[in-house]
Amino acid sequence: MTHLTMEQLVALRDAGSEPGSAASQAHVAACPRCAAELDRLHQRVARLRALPTLRPPRDRFAIVAARVRQDRRQLYVRRAGIGALALAASLLLVVVGGDLLAPPAASASDQLTAVMAESATLEQALRQIRSSQRVTDAYTTGAATSLEDRIAELDRQLEAAQMDGTTDVDVELLPLWRERVGLMDALVDVHVTRAQNVGL
Repeated sequence: MTHLTMEQLVALRDAGSEPGSAASQAHVAACPRCAAELDRLHQRVARLRALPTLRPPRDRFAIVAARVRQDRRQLYVRRAGIGALALAASLLLVVVGGDLLAPPAASASDQLTAVMAESATLEQALRQIRSSQRVTDAYTTGAATSLEDRIAELDRQLEAAQMDGTTDVDVELLPLWRERVGLMDALVDVHVTRAQNVGL
C-alpha cells in the first residue's frame, strides 16, 4: 500500500477540496498510519499557533541615553582619581626633592623612616592605578618592566644590607631607600602619563 506524501497531507489539511482530495480522504480513512500522521500535523499547527508573539520594545533611546550618561560619569570619576594621584605624586616629588637638596637636619633613622613611608605611599598609589587601568601599550609595559626590575634589584640590596648587621645600617640603607622612592615615583609617572594619553 502506498502512503500519502507530506504535500498531500498538508493539502488535505488546508483545503480538502483540491482534485484528488476525495481519494486522499478515502485513503486516510482506511490507513491508520496516514491518519496518525495527519493528526500529528494538526497538533503541530495548533502548537505553533499557540506560541506567544514576540514584540521588541518600541523605544530603547531612554535606556541607551542613561547608559551613555553613566559611562561618562564613570570616565569623569576615573580621570579625576588619576589626576589626584598624579598631583599627590608630584607633591611628593617636590617634598622628596626638597629634602634631598636641604642639609640633613634629622638623624639618619628619622630620614629613613620618612623615606620608607613615602615608598609605601607610592606603592599604594601604584596599586590604585593598576586596578583602574585596562589596557597598556608595549612602550608602557616595557618601561614599567624595566623600572620594576631595578626596584627588585634594590629590594635585594636592601635585604642584604639589613642582614649585614653593621652598626651604621641606617646610613647604608638611606641612599638605597631614596633611590627606591625615585624609581617608584618614575613608575607611577609612567602609568599615569599613559592613562591620561589613552583617555582612561
